[in-house]
Amino acid sequence: MRTVHVKHPSFPEVTPDQPLELQPSKLWQVVAGDAEHWRAGVYSPAATCAADLPELEQHTCPELFLLLDGRVTLLVHDGDALRELPLEPGKPVLVTQPHSGFCPDGPHTGRVFVVERDLFSTHYRSPEDWSR
Repeated sequence: MRTVHVKHPSFPEVTPDQPLELQPSKLWQVVAGDAEHWRAGVYSPAATCAADLPELEQHTCPELFLLLDGRVTLLVHDGDALRELPLEPGKPVLVTQPHSGFCPDGPHTGRVFVVERDLFSTHYRSPEDWSR
């Protein structure tokens, strides 16, 4: 297992009240935040199926996922088994379990808006290791 620690401020400085630029075909782009409270970004996986995911991540805080466009499916380990959770437009999902995601229509063909804390740790392990 590997662990990554995120410390605040963990987001770029932006000009308020102006549109923010998003980078195409990027796995994860933090776009804004409020120091010591939250940060938000856009997630667009390159993986195209669950078998393409070498590891799942689990934060020490919840994450809110909201599908922006395309199709994205989360692979979630619910404590007993892995399950696929296709995200639906307009239906946010609060994720607390080990997870990762894929775009079934091709790399970076779906995008998800994600909100999380500005200070947390993330644990990474293979899907099989989360089942042990």
